[in-house]
Amino acid sequence: MGKSQKKRQMRRHNPMRVPDSHLPKGLEAASSSSSRKDAILPILQKMESVDPAERKWACVAVSNLIQNDPSTRRLLQGKNVVGALINRLSDSEEEVIVEATGSLRNLCIDGGFDICAEMYNKNILTPLKTFIPKISKTLSEYLENPKTAPENAQQLVYEFADNVITILWCLSETSNKAMNAINQISLVPFLMSFLASRDKLPISTVTSAAQCLYVLTDENPPAVEEVRSNAPYSACILSIVQSREGLPQANGKNKEVEYDRSLALQVLCCGILRNISPVPPPSVAATVAVDRDIVMPTLEPVLSLISLPEASQDAQEQIAKEDAIPALEKLSLKHTPKSDHKTPSELELERLEHKLRTVQLALEVLTGVCATLPDPDFDVRDTDGEGADEDDEEAHEDEDMDDEPDVDMAPDDESGMKARSGSNATIFQTLVAPLLTLIQPTSLSFSPLDGLSPHPPTTSALSAIHVSALECLNNIFLSLRSAQVDALRADPDSGRRVWDSAWQALGAVGTDVDKPGQERRRAMWEIGVGVLWGVAEVWKGLLAPDETHVKVLIQLCDATTDEGVKVKCIGALECLAQHPESVDANRVIATYLLSLLPPWPAKPTPREPLLQAVSALVDIYSDETLPYDTNFRQGRFLDALVASVEGVRKAVRGIDRKKERELRARGEEVRDNLVAFIEYRRGLGV
Repeated sequence: MGKSQKKRQMRRHNPMRVPDSHLPKGLEAASSSSSRKDAILPILQKMESVDPAERKWACVAVSNLIQNDPSTRRLLQGKNVVGALINRLSDSEEEVIVEATGSLRNLCIDGGFDICAEMYNKNILTPLKTFIPKISKTLSEYLENPKTAPENAQQLVYEFADNVITILWCLSETSNKAMNAINQISLVPFLMSFLASRDKLPISTVTSAAQCLYVLTDENPPAVEEVRSNAPYSACILSIVQSREGLPQANGKNKEVEYDRSLALQVLCCGILRNISPVPPPSVAATVAVDRDIVMPTLEPVLSLISLPEASQDAQEQIAKEDAIPALEKLSLKHTPKSDHKTPSELELERLEHKLRTVQLALEVLTGVCATLPDPDFDVRDTDGEGADEDDEEAHEDEDMDDEPDVDMAPDDESGMKARSGSNATIFQTLVAPLLTLIQPTSLSFSPLDGLSPHPPTTSALSAIHVSALECLNNIFLSLRSAQVDALRADPDSGRRVWDSAWQALGAVGTDVDKPGQERRRAMWEIGVGVLWGVAEVWKGLLAPDETHVKVLIQLCDATTDEGVKVKCIGALECLAQHPESVDANRVIATYLLSLLPPWPAKPTPREPLLQAVSALVDIYSDETLPYDTNFRQGRFLDALVASVEGVRKAVRGIDRKKERELRARGEEVRDNLVAFIEYRRGLGV
């Protein structure tokens, strides 16, 4: 069973903050669903006006038009608004450039990878590169002598820097090609200058710099090495996490917003420290155990930062207030729109979303931590290691009859064993309980099946939290499965509570996940079934299978085209089938697993699910003394297994030794186990 690993193209906290996948393809469909299509042409025309006021107006208008409006965004994109805005980055007027970067920033955040890729392909990096030394020079002058410019001029530069950094952050997550190009800019010193001067700069700009650095150091060796090898850099990042500076006590809305942003900064710095670990001497960061002493103590409280049901209710109240406001005036040059002009309800929704994003970021960092739990300090060996693949089947090795965990069980290590048991109990109490709370959907967690959420950013944040919390749980139970879990198995009620809670969450998600716009519902099931497998593994033989659960897992296994999901379904079913007293459920599950084996009456089972099904049947019936073994004998399962041998051999021979070495090795092991199992059962004579 593989661990949920972060990958750049999947790890983005808001792949599409305002999704448009529910819309039919084509500009005509977007035009028919957009209420603002008549405003687009005038805006694009004014963007090329000789009057700088009109050009500025047009740039701001783009941001206003796309707000929570995916159809209009798609229409603008079809009219080459990205190219038009990139052209404005070379404008002769500074304010036009600032507003153009602001609109491009919003397009990046709301539109996700497609728009970011378009920006990269249209060479946005060329003008952005020229801005970085100019921003550095201006900021240095302001920091040395704040009186050199009025406050509004400084604010303009801070806003501009924030926009540029955010665009670079989003582009960094678009593709390896974009990341490699950004590596050539040498952004690390630029970004670190914001973190080093955090007490003199707006917290929002500093947080954007940290977010960009977090992304740049995610499995990106050039940036990792640059930060790691510069002792002042890692010391600065560590000091942000360890210090409570810049975390004002909540006193009014502004203080609360500042606190939220400062907390997000600490979470991001935890992520950066994990990305660059281990840090070499002489940095002070080399003297701390990052996960144990920094990340866990900082991030565990963040999991309880906000109640998701209350956040959902609060958001709906603010949405109702916003809907009650009369329609905004038509855009005009006389009343130039302001990009920062927001209603109180809009500001409250933004604050709420930011707090939710902080929780999601904490979960994202913890997902990596959970992949290595229990803490290595407790001398528990993680057989898969942090570099394990996402594919569960590659890490799920066939188990022996005595099912011994891969733990150092040396007799002279009694104290270490106690420490391990305590570690597992602590993990369970401090992480599992809040994570189970965070996977429960709210009324705003997913887009309706027939349209768009009433507030897509809140929905995007909530669903991202649910998915990330499931990823953490997946890694926790995978790690616990490989470790000493006697204390947990001694409390089957805990297992049942976790199992029921996971099913409750998935039940609220529903099974209608294949419609356009329901990608997050589908992700919940794809990751959630891995959690079910992990829980069932830890409490194998102790969870009495529910008929409905068995039926859903079988239906999902049949319906999905994702081989990894099929493997997880089979793994969960295998564990449920090993509840000794559940003879009927065992028969249903085993009959289904046998249907996946050759010779097939219909479509052949893909290779990895096939290997998992064979392995499952061998494990289930490896002990002929169990009550449910009567199904094996009365159902003539041995005959079915014998009939499958040649087909299994053929499937294994079809796995390329050079290209898929690990899968071939696993296939050969499963094939040999099957043959040996058949001989063993024949030898029993029953």
